[in-house]
Amino acid sequence: MSDPLVVARALTKRFDAFVAVDGVDFSIERGEAFGFLGPNGAGKTSTMRMIGCVSPVSGGSLSVLGLDPADAGPAIRARLGVVPQEDNHDTELSVWDNLMIYGRYFDIPRAEIRERATELLDFVQLSDRRDSKVDPLSGGMKRRLTIARALINKPELMLLDEPTTGLDPQARHLVWDRLYRLKQTGVTIVLTTHYMDEAEQLCDRLVIMDRGSIVAEGAPRALIDTYATREVVELRFHTTDAQAAALPRLEPFADRVESLADRIVMYTPDGDKTVAMLTAKGVEPAAVLVRRGSLEDVFLILTGRTLEED
Repeated sequence: MSDPLVVARALTKRFDAFVAVDGVDFSIERGEAFGFLGPNGAGKTSTMRMIGCVSPVSGGSLSVLGLDPADAGPAIRARLGVVPQEDNHDTELSVWDNLMIYGRYFDIPRAEIRERATELLDFVQLSDRRDSKVDPLSGGMKRRLTIARALINKPELMLLDEPTTGLDPQARHLVWDRLYRLKQTGVTIVLTTHYMDEAEQLCDRLVIMDRGSIVAEGAPRALIDTYATREVVELRFHTTDAQAAALPRLEPFADRVESLADRIVMYTPDGDKTVAMLTAKGVEPAAVLVRRGSLEDVFLILTGRTLEED
């Protein structure tokens, strides 16, 4: 097997007295999709900025593409594709001109940029908007243009920071499809997200970060199998008093029971069987939902709270 593209050991990032990343260890293999999952302020973006060689390491060690970012930042950045949290196009220029100008930053010959830009616009389904100004494009189109721009230098490693934040479901799924196809070509993808379904859809492996530390690592399904249960039962009651009264009666029927503000969550290997037992015992919630275990459940179990959005 080839050496990992990224290796971090006791990686730390400080801003004066504040520790944003607190001695984390991880490695990213060539050709995989690797995710950093966590709420805002967990340390995901600080970690990505160190990998992208735009923020110096405060402590520990970091190797990117076999090089030390402290000594070889420009050489590493030339081999990266970066999709930042916020789109930063030249909005008064056309879609085509944005790609052409960005390609020149890498000293790519104009003829080669034109060839790559044509291929990339087809890849992100923007060929019909080639001559459009960027400003009036939809959020999803702008995001896809950002991805196309990040690919203009044929990067070995793609860094995406919250790639679908603010997009509607249709646009999100289109971006997911493009990223999946990109992974199939052999590009290594590293992404941060606070959308747990996104991490589950895209990532071969991921780490869950909270308050600067890694609290779990593994493949999405393996994390669910380890920390959660195969199925989850959610019970809603007409009143908070009814929910509180029902809670003690539920604990014998599940591996774990969580009482949230608006519902009770029961972690169980067989949701339908659990519901049948509750019915037999006379438990009558206003609504019942049986679903499979998810990464959201993993995070809730590990940290005691759900992920927060912007």
